[in-house]
Amino acid sequence: MARPDPRPASTAAIEARVHLHDLKPQLVDMREEVLAGLGATPRRIAPKYFYDQRGSELFEAITRLPEYYPTRAEISIFESRLDALCAILGRGNVLLEFGSGSSRKIRLLLEGLRPTAYLPVDISREHLLEAARALAADYEWLEVHAICADYAAGFELPWRPRSADGESAPITGFFPGSSIGNFERAAAGRFLAGVHRTLGAGGQLLIGVDRRKDKARLEAAYNDAAGVTAAFNRNALLHLNRALDGDIDVEAFDHRAHYNEEAGRIEMHLVARRDLTFSLAAENFAFAAGETIHTENSYKYAPDEFRALAAGAGFDTVEEFTDTEGLFSVFILRAV
Repeated sequence: MARPDPRPASTAAIEARVHLHDLKPQLVDMREEVLAGLGATPRRIAPKYFYDQRGSELFEAITRLPEYYPTRAEISIFESRLDALCAILGRGNVLLEFGSGSSRKIRLLLEGLRPTAYLPVDISREHLLEAARALAADYEWLEVHAICADYAAGFELPWRPRSADGESAPITGFFPGSSIGNFERAAAGRFLAGVHRTLGAGGQLLIGVDRRKDKARLEAAYNDAAGVTAAFNRNALLHLNRALDGDIDVEAFDHRAHYNEEAGRIEMHLVARRDLTFSLAAENFAFAAGETIHTENSYKYAPDEFRALAAGAGFDTVEEFTDTEGLFSVFILRAV
């Protein structure tokens, strides 16, 4: 006789609706990547190193700041235009999110679209499963197929439901938060081409894009008066100190964010206040006063500029939605 499941029935029911597809993505060697970046000219570290637990908390605080408009503007589009978005996208499709989370945006989409399945994709297996279980717990009707993969590198779907006639179910992709802006422009085109291959012809992509705008408005968003973004930027160094046995004097670096108008991007840097040396992963580094570490780019797109980028990757633009101030765009694209 089968032994009874010792877990509460609700927990067992959640687990029954969460399926993991581990594509075993190749993880970058953190030590090798960081040391190479700090030894390069100009010096750099990848923005992913902002995000330890403290970094994630600081970013959440940034999204609530009065100066930081992107999150607020994007959510306002979803809340005010949800019916129109869902009418175009169609209900009952498979919803594939590039990234995984339990944000207000994905919850609005799940409630509006009622997908046959939700497929979050993330490189972090632990974060992926945590987010998948949280959504499965809140939506008892939701089937979740969590895919552990590096979505930036492209991947093939390991699972895809079939319709009653045996055809592959249509897929709606979701890439919110203007995360496309963290790719260099050529890399953004390659990423969208990979998304096109994943979705297949006829697939749809719902994507958030931050617009080009007044330099003062952009720089204020990344240089808030409360100093939260500065703390977020410096937190990358705290993260590296812990992970790679470093002794970086974090307070010896100032936060700097400025808009490079020609390139159409916000650049974030950490600037050495004085000459200094430090050790990281048993390697020594010397900085001159004023020398910088480039920590992030955030590219902005005029609407026509983004439509051209999408077209180059094989997408037609079906519709564009924007907030009342015209700060942010949400595009619906269709793979052709």
